Amino acid sequence: MTEVGRSGNSDSEPSTRKTSLGLVFVIVFIDLLGFAIVLPLLPRYAERLHASDRDIGLLFSSFSAMQFIFAPLWGRLSDRIGRRPALLAGLLGSVVFYSLFGVAAICENLTLMYVSRIGAGIAGATISTAQAYIADATGLEGRARGMALIGAAFGVGFTFGPIIGSLSLPAKMPAGAVVFGPEAPLNSFPMFLAAGLSLVAFVFAFFKLPESLRSGVRSERRAWFNIGALREAFNIPSVGSLLILFFMTTFAFAQFESTLSRLTEKFGIDSEKNFYFFSFMGLTLCVMQGVLVRALVPRVGEPLMIVLGTIFMAGGLWLVSLAAEEKSTTFLLIIMPLLIAGFSFVTPSVQALVSRRSDPSRQGEILGLNQSASAMARILGPFCGNVLFGRSILLPYQVAALVVLPAFVMAIFTVGSGKDWEKG
Repeated sequence: MTEVGRSGNSDSEPSTRKTSLGLVFVIVFIDLLGFAIVLPLLPRYAERLHASDRDIGLLFSSFSAMQFIFAPLWGRLSDRIGRRPALLAGLLGSVVFYSLFGVAAICENLTLMYVSRIGAGIAGATISTAQAYIADATGLEGRARGMALIGAAFGVGFTFGPIIGSLSLPAKMPAGAVVFGPEAPLNSFPMFLAAGLSLVAFVFAFFKLPESLRSGVRSERRAWFNIGALREAFNIPSVGSLLILFFMTTFAFAQFESTLSRLTEKFGIDSEKNFYFFSFMGLTLCVMQGVLVRALVPRVGEPLMIVLGTIFMAGGLWLVSLAAEEKSTTFLLIIMPLLIAGFSFVTPSVQALVSRRSDPSRQGEILGLNQSASAMARILGPFCGNVLFGRSILLPYQVAALVVLPAFVMAIFTVGSGKDWEKG
């Protein structure tokens, strides 16, 4: 099987790389489509099983907690054995654990739901491996544009996943109502559909996806739980700052993302229309990362994109608090693209710089640490956001805007100071 980046016909290499990037996009999109189908229904299923607010929070946090732990492990494994086997293993795990969620719905078993979410978090932690694949298959100048493909795949998945999820609702219900009556069985179809989509992605990757990691840059054997890896990452100029910046911006965005359903409920938006709010967010993310970011990065560079992104995020979050105060759906829809644009500017740019400034033989591990920073932010952000929301519907967005301000300062003073690894 052909390996991306190996020596060969120089005329065909750009075409091979382009094809490989397209394959990764399709694989991530299909897998994220399944994730986006399940996510909006998760709290409703848990409520039907009489889960407490704490239980519902733990169902969300358990997924991100597993990503925090396992993203570096998947990355380190991919540095050792190659990206393709790690991606295949993650996709197969998604098939198993989405199916288990379907079984949990049929059996109405909350414990099985926990197990399925934990397993899905472990399997889904291979997103850092997909990022490492992009890094292998792109040159320095095209790195951020390549990383934006993953963001676009997320956007497309989150555009269509909630729409498919909305079709699984048995009937229109008023805002705040549980969509499943006491006698109606839980609908397991969305979970098995998600498992089927991950199976399609697995088969597609098995037959079509080439290996991207060149044998000459495979890493030496290291301990799986390398406690010193984070310290070593912080010793790379500017990489530590990038990890902190990524944590803060993701933490802030997660507060918005996790409270959006509760905010729209305050606006009187029913359950079915709420799905379309998430689809709008996904579509905006897709356009921003798939079109705008890919067009702007070659012209302005990643450091300036991060500066602009933090400005847009801080301003967008504060304006969301004003929309919450006015309870204006129209104002919220106008503001959301500004906030999402900011997050879209930051995410692929940080991933690209972390990749460019790291040893190629350890890109999977370092990008895994970056993904762990994101996962930790998605553990803490929803918890803090929902606690603040209970006190005031304005607080999550005002606090998140203030959290982004230090990230803006770091983007100005530290992000531009690092150098590409290949350039020494």
